[in-house]
Amino acid sequence: MAGMAPVDAHAPSGAIFTTVADGTEVNFNQYPSKDAVYLDGGPGPGAPASAAGLDDGTYVFQVTNPNGKDLLSTDLAACRQFTVAGGVITGVIGSCPHVTGVDADHNAVTVQLMPYLDTTNPGGVYKVWVTSLEDYLASCKKLGVSNGLAVVDCGTAPSNKHGFMPRHSKTDNFKVRDVPIVEIDTRFWSSSGQILDNRSVTWTDTVGASNVKHSYWAPELNVYHEAHVEGIEVGTHQITIEDQPGCKVQSVTANGRTRAGAQTVNVSIKSIDSDLTVWIDVDCA
Repeated sequence: MAGMAPVDAHAPSGAIFTTVADGTEVNFNQYPSKDAVYLDGGPGPGAPASAAGLDDGTYVFQVTNPNGKDLLSTDLAACRQFTVAGGVITGVIGSCPHVTGVDADHNAVTVQLMPYLDTTNPGGVYKVWVTSLEDYLASCKKLGVSNGLAVVDCGTAPSNKHGFMPRHSKTDNFKVRDVPIVEIDTRFWSSSGQILDNRSVTWTDTVGASNVKHSYWAPELNVYHEAHVEGIEVGTHQITIEDQPGCKVQSVTANGRTRAGAQTVNVSIKSIDSDLTVWIDVDCA
């Protein structure tokens, strides 16, 4: 049927994350100004060498408030396109492309998110979305917009946020200004009690979009062998822990209880007015 998303549409593989222009991470995804925030993509910080990057192709991004209701990006969607090859961002396209930088670690392109409005979230939280160009155009057509690239906003409908379908999108959150730190941290443990790096979780946010996070060691960023989900919003988040190389899940401890096997943990965040870390511990075989 015309306007329907492709039957094989899905969230891209790999991960997206926010950085500064040179790909350097920022403590707690908290930035000093809006123009300091850049988009990066690939396997993600802490990912093992075998981890997947973004699927090759062309993508569109947007910035919204955490629930996706308010579109904060102010330029045409045609200006918010980038390309991926070999699992990483390789460039921006169109007649009005965004400013770019270079990720010093992977020689990949980073893309500045500006221009976008101030968030309407009182905790200073923003959400960046990425979806494939094909899926974006199809989703806009479902909203009655024949060419989604020619507009700033395709509109909204249930499960369609300005042309971005949450289940087909990658998202990441970030904050601008000094605000409380609210995060979900997952730690992986071996049978001998050793904490493990390069293990992954899938975070599904409050609107149903997802991203992959890996456990790693970066004490300068206050990352101590955890898979971090940072800058989160009020609502219910899901952390999915699956069997993976180096970790057959024996049990997961979260929310004061321990359950056996691979599973999805629901994390309810009731307030972001003060610092909060929710811990999830995974025992591996």
